[in-house]
Amino acid sequence: MDGVIIAGIDIGTTKVSTVIGRVGDPERVEILGTGKEGLNSVKKGVIVDIENTAETIRKSVRQAEEMANVKVVSAYVNIAGLHVGIVGNRKEISVSSEDREITRRDVDKLLYSVRDVPVPQDMQLIDIVPRQYTVDSYDEILDPVGMVGVKLGVEADIIVGKITSVQNIVRSMERAGIKVSGIVVEALATGETALAPDERDLGVVLIDMGGGVTDVSFFRNKKLVFCGSIPVGGDHITNDISITLKIPYHEAEKIKREYRLALTSLITNDHEISVTDINDGRKKVVRISEIVEIIEARVQEIFALCKNLLESRGIAGGYMEGVVLTGAGIYFLSGGCEIARQVFGCSARLASFRSLDVPKIEYSTAAGIVRYAMNHYRNANAKSEVKLQSKGEEKKRFALFDYLVKLVKSLF
Repeated sequence: MDGVIIAGIDIGTTKVSTVIGRVGDPERVEILGTGKEGLNSVKKGVIVDIENTAETIRKSVRQAEEMANVKVVSAYVNIAGLHVGIVGNRKEISVSSEDREITRRDVDKLLYSVRDVPVPQDMQLIDIVPRQYTVDSYDEILDPVGMVGVKLGVEADIIVGKITSVQNIVRSMERAGIKVSGIVVEALATGETALAPDERDLGVVLIDMGGGVTDVSFFRNKKLVFCGSIPVGGDHITNDISITLKIPYHEAEKIKREYRLALTSLITNDHEISVTDINDGRKKVVRISEIVEIIEARVQEIFALCKNLLESRGIAGGYMEGVVLTGAGIYFLSGGCEIARQVFGCSARLASFRSLDVPKIEYSTAAGIVRYAMNHYRNANAKSEVKLQSKGEEKKRFALFDYLVKLVKSLF
């Protein structure tokens, strides 16, 4: 198979999504396989059951493997902004060769030295993101290999993560039988697919609303300036509907997805619908406007919390390119952009996943992980370890496994 194959795994609050992609050039990812499996062992972005998470990862990866006809040995995985911090640092070294030509070894040595920053005791280094390289008096260099100079420098963001969160991710992956190629901050992965280069340069807020957590990040001058999270997401919208109207949670989720409205002014037919009272099981009627009012109030609150978080970190206004919304918690609700404009006082749009053949938004972060790995690790080491396999042999292996499981169960 031509091109570099990379596997990206997105561990969310409510699901694990896997994308296996083949990268022929930095601007194009060909998706070979996808997989998605529901997850109930992550609470507010924290893994609370490693075994359950590992099993969910296995099932998600297995679906993608069968589609792509490969066996995933190693993959890149995400970590939420709730568990990470960014520390800026700058280093400079002398070019080692006699002819002063900069080699990959010089760059690796420089990147190793720039990681030497004070890290809190409960954090560990997970990634180094170069902002720019400098060669003597020249700056804004993306790749200095092959250039000639005396001094090689770098300005980089050192990404650190909470040790407990990082180790739980690694252990869940390893229990699933998959090596960790690298851990990617979720905002960086999503930014790869959801944002245009001009937006990342001039200043943009990216809000990624998942089931239980909403990530909020700010990009400017082509770099991630801030990323954080609030422990509220799309599931809380559903929960509000369920509690306020006193109806079952699953019915509230069904209604939310059926009408897909977050703004009362968008209602064209405020009719009554029949719902089940959770107390006595009897049917009752509610108006569409009652439901949308609940959704609108919670969405406004979530965006206000995101704005407050940004302002608490010294990021107030200056969103020249506005706000970009993504994530299954908000993407399908009409009116989300209008509410974001009201709260932030600037333009807002839904993310469009450029250069990616993403079948559903649930795969956008995993696809972003694939793209980020290719663009960030610009060498052969970016690829995941995969093995080609026969579809017939794979189906036979899983069929035998299922047969043995059923046989054991029948004995008890």
